[in-house]
Amino acid sequence: MSDSASFQSENLVLVSEVRQLIDAAKQRAAVAVNAEISLLHWQVVKRIQLEVLQGERTEYGEQVVNQLTEHYGNGWGVRQLRYCIRLADVFNNAEIVRKLCSQLSWLPVIEVKTMELN
Repeated sequence: MSDSASFQSENLVLVSEVRQLIDAAKQRAAVAVNAEISLLHWQVVKRIQLEVLQGERTEYGEQVVNQLTEHYGNGWGVRQLRYCIRLADVFNNAEIVRKLCSQLSWLPVIEVKTMELN
């Protein structure tokens, strides 16, 4: 094999290995971010439940949801918060939620819980 061919072959191997490192890091980062967002949703719902539902202040709860939606977008709308409530109703412990969400993405957690509730 010529020096040029050898260099190209080594270059391809190096690029492939670096791409694998980057892809693996991106995947780990996505899982970590997803787990934090899922835990945040759980914490928000727990806080809203404590303040609104136990006080039976439905109008206030609607105002909170509307303000969150206005400020953060549809990800904090009624539909999203209903999913969050399902998760919070089934899992009362933050550590369990943290472990579960670090191993599953948000959607499968909701799908699993929805199947259990039906």
